[in-house]
Amino acid sequence: MLDLLAGFVAELRANGIPVSLTEHLDAAEALGHVPLEDRQALKYTLGASLVKSSAHWRAYETAFEIYFSTRVPGTGTEGLSADGGGSGDPSAGSTRGGDGQGPGTGSGSGEGMTPTELADLLYKALLGSNDAMMTAVARQAVSRYAGMEAGRPVGGTYYLYRTLRNLDLDTVLDRLIAEARAGASRRLDGAGERLSDRPEDPLPDDPPPFTTLEERLLRDEYQSRIERLRKEIEDEIRRRLVEDRGREALAKSIRKPLPEDIDVMHATRDELVALRKSLRPLSRKLAVRLARKRRHGRRGPLDFRSTVRHSLATGGVPLEPKFRYPRPSKPEILVIADISGSVASFARFTLHLVHAISTQFSKVRSFVFIDGIDEVTSFFDGVDDPADAVQRINTEADVIWVDGHSDYGHALMVFWERWGEEITPRTSVLLLGDARNNYHASQSWVVKAIAGRARHVYWLNPEPESYWDSGDSIVSEYANHCDTVVECRTLRQLERFVGELA
Repeated sequence: MLDLLAGFVAELRANGIPVSLTEHLDAAEALGHVPLEDRQALKYTLGASLVKSSAHWRAYETAFEIYFSTRVPGTGTEGLSADGGGSGDPSAGSTRGGDGQGPGTGSGSGEGMTPTELADLLYKALLGSNDAMMTAVARQAVSRYAGMEAGRPVGGTYYLYRTLRNLDLDTVLDRLIAEARAGASRRLDGAGERLSDRPEDPLPDDPPPFTTLEERLLRDEYQSRIERLRKEIEDEIRRRLVEDRGREALAKSIRKPLPEDIDVMHATRDELVALRKSLRPLSRKLAVRLARKRRHGRRGPLDFRSTVRHSLATGGVPLEPKFRYPRPSKPEILVIADISGSVASFARFTLHLVHAISTQFSKVRSFVFIDGIDEVTSFFDGVDDPADAVQRINTEADVIWVDGHSDYGHALMVFWERWGEEITPRTSVLLLGDARNNYHASQSWVVKAIAGRARHVYWLNPEPESYWDSGDSIVSEYANHCDTVVECRTLRQLERFVGELA
């Protein structure tokens, strides 16, 4: 088990989750206090020792399911036939096997079941909320429908799709709802017959078997059971892939980046949501780091009087020299961001982060452009969440000059004519964009002029460095006049760069 835990911790580290040696030892110690056959208890116990951020939990769960996916003997996954299990009550929570005995005591192996018998077993498992039967259905469905072959380089998603398509769970859900309606109607008819034997009591009106709310609640209950079945199928596919390929190989093939390592320009909608959730804690961490760095980053000349005064506590021996720490000056930040096309996501995240930590700078001004340029600093004034200001930029910023295609040269010239005089030796300028200029004139002299007045000029490029100067990219023409050009595609890279600004 300790070897398994060591491999699991190595996978977490490879995925970017920080796990110290002390945390590894704490997790090993915790193994002695939980039953190893209880996977849920094991997962949350190890998670308490190894995971420090909620943003890392999904990656942790994926790794856990791979490394601790071994089937536990005696869990009742064998021996259930199509005749077994279930009370038929939609609200029942029984997990008994076929004839009411304990799990795994049924009469057949299930290997020779026909598709009709498997569908009937699936229906009974969902109707009775029978966990043991769901596990048996999952194993049989994967064996019958997934088409898994040893050594075949196919991802688990494909096998899951094939299995669920053949089970046709939407039809099973409709059948469950229809059966519940019919059962309610039969109970209502029986009540009417009993009342009709008493002529003095009028028959009730015919209400519908279910109200809308009751049917919705019943549908939600059945859908939650179907989701449990889907999870069982995923677990079964994962177990078989581990047996075929090994834990390390499978973990590497399905490893997903943490939110801070997602390529912003190519993020999916769900990944963008995760990125936005990561910005607030990231901005707090950066603000604290910058403040600490500014407070303790430099040491001034010896403060003789303070040293002598403090030496009185040690008999006049100056054991602890005191220094005059200089009062650090906060830099001014000026951001010029391309918000066209795919680089727009990167620009928005950068603007959000810089303004979220704006208290660490004496002044922050923001400009956005496509082929025209506009200042958007006022959008951030008085807002609690910079995301609100970023949303306004999309609709209110005046950034179109001719056709709405990137023209760095024109945008930089307009910036220099309108705001160039306001750059001072305390100003650090951040230029954000991929420098893809649609074959317009670069006007790189503007960047040279800005560098002549500013304290620093940095260019953050959200494209991989291997793409620079390919096609219509002219980043090298601007790089000649910048202090540095940085590949900045992820929040982790952005965090590292912003942390060095002060």
